[in-house]
Amino acid sequence: MKGVMRFGRKGMLSPRYIGPYEILQRVGELSNELALLAELVSVHLIFYVSVLKKCLSDTTSILLVEGLGFDEDLSYEEVPIQILDRQVKRLRNKEIATVKVLWRNHLFEGATWEAQADTRSDYPYLFSL
Repeated sequence: MKGVMRFGRKGMLSPRYIGPYEILQRVGELSNELALLAELVSVHLIFYVSVLKKCLSDTTSILLVEGLGFDEDLSYEEVPIQILDRQVKRLRNKEIATVKVLWRNHLFEGATWEAQADTRSDYPYLFSL
């Protein structure tokens, strides 16, 4: 969508919500003003109530913005930290080696399975150990 700012990965794996943020005041009947961080200065402070979500204790659905290091377009680079596991998927005619990668700014639950060949070519330092 044009004009929509995304945080983290694009597509279905992107986090739906960032925060939590404090509601400073109610503006009108259906809008709230939020206390956003200084890194989000280009984002408007007033949000319609349908785009807000009550903060739950489930920390896996919340992406903290403090240590991400945003660029000017409010994006940041995902960097893999460690390979947690390896497996080989067997298809009819071939085998595909995959690795479970732990990403910076994500918990262990946020680790993803990636193709070993692609990961080795993009991040060779993970395989030097």
